[in-house]
Amino acid sequence: MSQDKPKAYVNTIGCQMNVYDSQILAGLLQNAGYEQTHDPDLADLVLCNTCAIRHKAQEKAYSFLGRFAGTRIKGKRPLTIMAGCVAQKEKEKAFARLPHLDLVLGTQAFGRFETHVKALIAGETRIVDTAPSENIFEGFPKDALAVKIQVSRFVTIMQGCENFCTYCVVPYVRGKERSRNPHAIVEEIEGLAGSGVREITLLGQNVNSYAGNNGQVSFADLLYLVSRVDGIDRIRFATSHPKDLSMDLIRAMKDIDKVCNHLHLPVQSGSSEILKRMNRKYDRDTYLKRISALRQACPDIALSTDIIVGFPGETISDFQQTMDLLETVEFDAVFAFAYSARSFTPAAKFSNQLDEQTKRDRLNTLLDFQEKITEKKNKAFVGKKVTVLVEGDSPKPRDGFVKKNKNTRQMFGRSGANKIVHFASDQAAGGDLVTLQIINAYPHSLWGEVCESD
Repeated sequence: MSQDKPKAYVNTIGCQMNVYDSQILAGLLQNAGYEQTHDPDLADLVLCNTCAIRHKAQEKAYSFLGRFAGTRIKGKRPLTIMAGCVAQKEKEKAFARLPHLDLVLGTQAFGRFETHVKALIAGETRIVDTAPSENIFEGFPKDALAVKIQVSRFVTIMQGCENFCTYCVVPYVRGKERSRNPHAIVEEIEGLAGSGVREITLLGQNVNSYAGNNGQVSFADLLYLVSRVDGIDRIRFATSHPKDLSMDLIRAMKDIDKVCNHLHLPVQSGSSEILKRMNRKYDRDTYLKRISALRQACPDIALSTDIIVGFPGETISDFQQTMDLLETVEFDAVFAFAYSARSFTPAAKFSNQLDEQTKRDRLNTLLDFQEKITEKKNKAFVGKKVTVLVEGDSPKPRDGFVKKNKNTRQMFGRSGANKIVHFASDQAAGGDLVTLQIINAYPHSLWGEVCESD
């Protein structure tokens, strides 16, 4: 690492889209003359890309940036930048809690970021840019293609949301829906494939409503375009909204071999009354019909979902309907959260707010119930063969690992159904497609043995 260039540290909090956005911001900092450091105490510039979806994530951002109010090892304070959703939401108010903050950069201001960095270097401070932009910034850095992890990467295809669910802050911090040019998306993925990436995950607040080229290219159309990129073996996407899950998209999932046999389809509640209060624009029966259509087209599809428990006004009956939905659908995985009131959202002002203990109790009940379903779904894989895309060495040892020779390593990969599978091998490498026979199932992963080639 050069001793001459100033150093920048980028901290990411939140979703997959934030990970992608941080890569863009890191590339722009490189354009501005900075090189990356993994030690924030050695940084001349510290940037935190923030998340506002829950209060805890927002407070985590303030806590991290608050560390840099004093001095650092070199004897002076680094330039300090708040970027992303909390920046968009808080605007000038961020300075009240972080007086040392130099730049508040909103979610649509990436195209102006380099200009602001130059202004900070020239001595300006307390810059706020949360102005809207009609287009998504097309500035994915070419150097970001050569990062350490080469197997799987995220690609944002659209930003913003216009659904205005009553609990969600996203439309207020990400703005209206804007879709990227499909040719720019394909070009980016071609670059990733050329660098060794084998799996891409297409990202958006609601990928189903992607409308490229002014509405001429649907999300299903985009899947066909991406599937033609040589070198990409697998395509995933997140997140989907049930109201926009079209038959064209279901057919594309069935027909395109590269599209993984897994869908994350957030339901949020099993009660039609709560879904109405959430402004989800579908009811319980509509959601179940979407699931039925999916399973008819793709019988072995793995399903995951998001659920919020303890939404204002949720009765015992409403909660039981959610539990009943879990039993009916049998999701492979559930990401469940206790309702957290967020400013800017209508639900924060709803009457009948539930107490924290009730919310925690319902969350624990749901998670315990789903744990049994997930384990049952995993055990159904025992004896079957699955193909995994190898991601690398397993982060922790499993009971099934036997070191047959000095080169044997415990590795892991993901199946098309998004199951984590651990296995032992002395030959496999990241990016390989390996066929495994599943011999054991754990609550959140599987163990397999490499199938010998015919």
